Amino acid sequence: MAAGCCGTKKQKLNNNPTGAPCNGTTVLSNGTRIRNTPIVQPEMGFYCFDVLYCQLHQLDPPKPPNFSNEAFPLFVTWTIGKDMRLRGCIGTFNAMHLHAGLREYATTSAFKDSRFNPITREELPRLHVSVSILRHFEDGVDYLDWEIGVHGIRIEFHNEKGNKRTATYLPDVATEQGWDQIQTIDSLLHKGGYKGLVTPDIRRSVKLTRYQSEKITVSYQDYMTHWHNRRC
Repeated sequence: MAAGCCGTKKQKLNNNPTGAPCNGTTVLSNGTRIRNTPIVQPEMGFYCFDVLYCQLHQLDPPKPPNFSNEAFPLFVTWTIGKDMRLRGCIGTFNAMHLHAGLREYATTSAFKDSRFNPITREELPRLHVSVSILRHFEDGVDYLDWEIGVHGIRIEFHNEKGNKRTATYLPDVATEQGWDQIQTIDSLLHKGGYKGLVTPDIRRSVKLTRYQSEKITVSYQDYMTHWHNRRC
């Protein structure tokens, strides 16, 4: 069998700052590996529906999925209806193995988002689920050091009582709401619990982290089609 680009034959080194992609990975001169291939895939959304379906129907948990079990920060978002109204969205900035992370946050976002009542069995056919895998975290120079439609942002700030608070918006939120950067920051401060007047000084005090995400969205109808095909 012919060896691929990761064959055992010793390669002559060159002075390029990055190595050639190999199995979807670029190797920097310092040995750091950067993954180029997509992580998120529809099967992750189908697995979230599996978990929710079993929970709502009091069935045993689904068997482990076949997709990658690498560890990443992740969010699971449930929406409902043709207008895809938000029904629950919770995730973690701690890297979790995907099988356990999606299993946990599929149910946490469905049943424990304090903004909404728990999702019911009757709502299931009208649901969509989105899985967001978060990557490429970078510290922002200031509260404007990010790009709408490209970056999600996480902010740290102190509220009126001096308590440290955090809040985040995923990359698509500002675009969907039609906000500019200042409107997004102000909304995020209020989401995080800041109740006072947002002044330029308050904005400048924000510590911002920007990140990017890979996202997949599947509907219950997509899930049922996948389920029937899987049984055939």
